[in-house]
Amino acid sequence: MGAVPFAKGHGTGNDFVLFADPEGSMTVSPEAVAAICDRHRGIGADGLIRAVRSRNLPEGQVLLATEPNAEWFMDYRNADGSLSEMCGNGVRVFVHFLLDQGLVALLPGESLTIGTRAGRKDVLRTSEGYAVDMGPWEFIFPEQAENRGVDSLVTAAGLDVARPAVSISMGNPHTVVALAHDLELAGTDLSTQPTVDPLPVHGTNVEFTVPSDPLVADGMGTITMRVHERGVGETQSCGTGACAAAAATRFWAGVEAPDAWRVNVPGGAVAVTFFAAADGSEHILLSGPAVLVAHGVLT
Repeated sequence: MGAVPFAKGHGTGNDFVLFADPEGSMTVSPEAVAAICDRHRGIGADGLIRAVRSRNLPEGQVLLATEPNAEWFMDYRNADGSLSEMCGNGVRVFVHFLLDQGLVALLPGESLTIGTRAGRKDVLRTSEGYAVDMGPWEFIFPEQAENRGVDSLVTAAGLDVARPAVSISMGNPHTVVALAHDLELAGTDLSTQPTVDPLPVHGTNVEFTVPSDPLVADGMGTITMRVHERGVGETQSCGTGACAAAAATRFWAGVEAPDAWRVNVPGGAVAVTFFAAADGSEHILLSGPAVLVAHGVLT
């Protein structure tokens, strides 16, 4: 890759190395990504984000056919070098990076359309960070989920037995497990990958959640979450995972469950809000901070 200026940033502790390649001229190999994201021999990160103009990336060109305002594409890789469809914390940090680099102008109250492998994402700059229209959510195994409330079993180190779960797509796959109390959550060992049966076709991120007591206060639901991400391991936060965890908890809570949720993660907290989109589908708005902590040069 040669000498490449980069930034290091995070959203509630979910951290990324970011660099700009507007013309899409750089080759980013899985080996290079893994080396950069290595926490002992590299910079260290949960993933790498390349900022490339959509017209200069095959996936971006396809997206532009229907979303001509998506000038910038978030080319996201997991820490092991594998491609990922979407990252809810990453897209906030990505827009913050574009602003930092002078590649876009965005005042508080204004929105920017971003291209991702999960389609168009509209990002609103707020006084406290960024709010992202994450698009619709859906069950991965809808018949089982709707008939039984769960669709899979998850086995994880530190849990005595396999736990029932529900798998949800946020453009990328998630499997959500509800635990009874904080001690169970703290005792779950996420240094090894949980086993999910049945496993979604492209693998899955696994969220372990505990509802607050009471679950709802002043019209807002609250849950606490830990997550094991595909190709990464345990992370301090996961934006799409927070959306999936809120969607699963709201589904289990029943028709009286609220639309507004606070999701506490090891790296902080994000807000998740369900709303009706213009096309009649139900979308999720993810709100949270984005921080850049360093700039440097990759060699």
